[in-house]
Amino acid sequence: MSLTGTPFLYTTVVLSVVALILPLVLWSRMRGPRAARTAARVLMLLFAQATAVTLIFVLVNNQNNLYDNWADLLGTGDHVQQAANLGQDGTGGIALRRLPKVRQDFTAADGPAMHAAGGVRVTQLRGRVSGVDAEVYVWLPPQYGEPAYRDHRFPVVELLPGYPGSAKAWFGSLKVHEQLEPLMRSGRVAPFILVAPRTNLLAGVDTGCANIPGTVNADSWLSVDVPKMVTDNFRAAAEPANWAVAGYSAGAHCAVRLAVAHPDRYRAAVSLSGYNDPIGERNSLTAQSVPLRERNNPYLLLRGATAPPRIALYLSGESGDGYQAAVALEQIAKAPTTVHVVFLPRSAGGHNMALWRPQVPAVFEWLTVNMGQSHVRAATTPHEPSSAGSTRAALASGTASRAGAARKR
Repeated sequence: MSLTGTPFLYTTVVLSVVALILPLVLWSRMRGPRAARTAARVLMLLFAQATAVTLIFVLVNNQNNLYDNWADLLGTGDHVQQAANLGQDGTGGIALRRLPKVRQDFTAADGPAMHAAGGVRVTQLRGRVSGVDAEVYVWLPPQYGEPAYRDHRFPVVELLPGYPGSAKAWFGSLKVHEQLEPLMRSGRVAPFILVAPRTNLLAGVDTGCANIPGTVNADSWLSVDVPKMVTDNFRAAAEPANWAVAGYSAGAHCAVRLAVAHPDRYRAAVSLSGYNDPIGERNSLTAQSVPLRERNNPYLLLRGATAPPRIALYLSGESGDGYQAAVALEQIAKAPTTVHVVFLPRSAGGHNMALWRPQVPAVFEWLTVNMGQSHVRAATTPHEPSSAGSTRAALASGTASRAGAARKR
């Protein structure tokens, strides 16, 4: 039975109701020795507690898309076939243009909101360069099937979840496609192809979206294998100027690091409540030693770059949860690098989906402008308290802030 499926949810609901009714009906009707009656009552109470906790977990998991399946939850999933040393550029010296085209079969993705706005499709990709074998979700803009766009090549945004987190989260919890479809039809937002690859590749740890020889080549998976698959199977523009990467929490850290490290692959990056030092996620592989932390800190990468990369960064966060990291990047950025910082007040919410969901429209309007897709005006001025294009009520619907805490999304 699927962890995120409707049958499992209904089963937990039924068991919770049964567990509540049992003590009411049987408590005073117990027969037999006193010890046996006491043991039976204790078991009923434990059963009621266990079913209640399970139901709450299922509801929270389905709402936030933390774990896709039982393997992710139990820490038994492993999507790494091999992790060869691929060198500094993550290609292992392979001439990518000479690789045969990757032809993939796609099916309709299942799960909450996955059938909305034209539907999300999914494929199982075996990365020829990275050695990763995992699923990739793709959503096509409404213009993709229109005759007027039959010769058009579309810009792409890769979407990265936090840790733990499912690649479905951007569609299920953040409803990115449902929010953007009307904006794309109206012309406020460019018709981007949205791509959400799995980032939870190893059991019980966050890869930090990095290449670690002998362990995982997450960087090459995200910046080489996935883009090649997309351009081989869809009318997607291959030029770096047409590619961006966006993430929240641990995914935000990854998005900025990928763009700073690979300006030859990405033009822009979006960070929602991100961090620079990998120690921001203590379960990250890149937080395990000082050298790894330094090699995967976008602040240090940007500061030490031989020449400032031609990238645009959109960084939003609350004080103590993303804002200071964003300002640090802004302070060292030099043209042609541009940094747009959005300050979110504490009243906006906490480190959760309720904070990030309403930022989606403003983020993609900014991407439209900064990737040269239209002349839509840019959003808020850096450092001004901002709702990121959302109503105060919408942003204030989050739970208590988790600023400064170890991130678990």
